[in-house]
Amino acid sequence: MNGRAIFASIVQGMKTPQFIQLHHEDGSQIRTELLKGLQATKAYTSPKYLYDALGSKLFEAITELLEYYPTRTEAAIFLEHAESMVSHIPHGSVLVDLGAGNCQKAARLFKQLHPSRYVAVDISVDFLKEAMTRLQYQHPDLDMVGVGMDFAESLALPNEALEGMAPRVFFYPGSSIGNFTPAEALTFLRAAHTGCGLHEGRSDKSGLLIGVDLVKGTAELEAAYDDALGVTAAFNRNMLLYINRLIGSNFNISDWSHVALYNEEISRIEMHLEAKRDVALRWTGGERSFVKGERIHTENSYKWTTQSFSELLMQAGFAQPVVWTDADGKFAVMWATA
Repeated sequence: MNGRAIFASIVQGMKTPQFIQLHHEDGSQIRTELLKGLQATKAYTSPKYLYDALGSKLFEAITELLEYYPTRTEAAIFLEHAESMVSHIPHGSVLVDLGAGNCQKAARLFKQLHPSRYVAVDISVDFLKEAMTRLQYQHPDLDMVGVGMDFAESLALPNEALEGMAPRVFFYPGSSIGNFTPAEALTFLRAAHTGCGLHEGRSDKSGLLIGVDLVKGTAELEAAYDDALGVTAAFNRNMLLYINRLIGSNFNISDWSHVALYNEEISRIEMHLEAKRDVALRWTGGERSFVKGERIHTENSYKWTTQSFSELLMQAGFAQPVVWTDADGKFAVMWATA
C-alpha cells in the first residue's frame, strides 16, 4: 500500500472532532465593557483583549523568550515528574483543557493518561477547529470535543461534551490562574470543583491539574514581562489596535509605552500602557483625555507560594494537593482531587 492509500485509509477510519459554540460575540456588550474600563478614573481593560489573531501569535513568541521562564519551566516539570503524575491522575478520564489554544500542552499528556475523551475549551471555537482537526490526525481513535465558551464567566460545560461517569481531569496549565484576583481565583476553583461532578454522588478520582507561577525576585519577574527584544511591549500595545477595530477609537500606538512592574505588597505583576504625551482619545459618540504619564491597566498576573495556593484549593473544596516544582522553585504544577 502506497503512502496516499495509507493516508486515505487513516482518514476514512478517523473520528471527527465535535464542536459546540456557546459563546457568541456581542459587539454591543464588548463596546459597553471596553468603554466602562476606558472611562474609569483609573482606566483599565480586560486581558482577554490582548488576544486577537496577532496578539495570540505574539504571545506564542513570548513563550520562546529567554526571559519568559514559565512555559519552559512548566514543560520541564511535566517531563521530570511524569511518572509520579501518572500514579496520581486517573487513566481513561475525560480530559478538559481550559484555554486550550493550540492544544499542544494537553496533547503531550495523551500517552501517559490515555484519556477516553479530550474536551478543548476556549473562548472561540473557530480558533480550535484547525488545531483539533490536526490533532485528530495524530490520534484518530480519540473522541474530541471543542467547546467555545468564556470559562472565566462560567464552567458549566454542556452535558454532551462530557462522557457519562468517567472521571474528569480539568487541566489549566501555564499560570493563567494568575490573571484572576485571589477572590476571583477562589470562585473559579469552586466552579472547577463542582465541574468534577462529585455533587452527583460519584466517588472517582476526578480533579484539577493546574500550573501556578510562584513568588520570586522582582528583577526576574519584571524581566519576564518586559523583555529586551520588546515582544511583550508589542503584545501589550497591539491591544490598542484591536480596541480601535472593536469600538472605532483612535488609539495611536506611538503615543503609548509598555510598563510592567511587580507589586510586592499584593504579589502580582501589573502590565500597563502609559501615555507618552497628552492624548485625546476619541470614539464614536465619546472621548476621553489622558495626560502624559497616565496609565491604562491591561493585565495582572498574581504569584503564589505553594502553601498559599494549596490552601486556596482546599478552601475551594479540593483535597490537599500533590505538588511538583522545578529545582529552583520558580513554578509549580499541582494535582488536587475533588
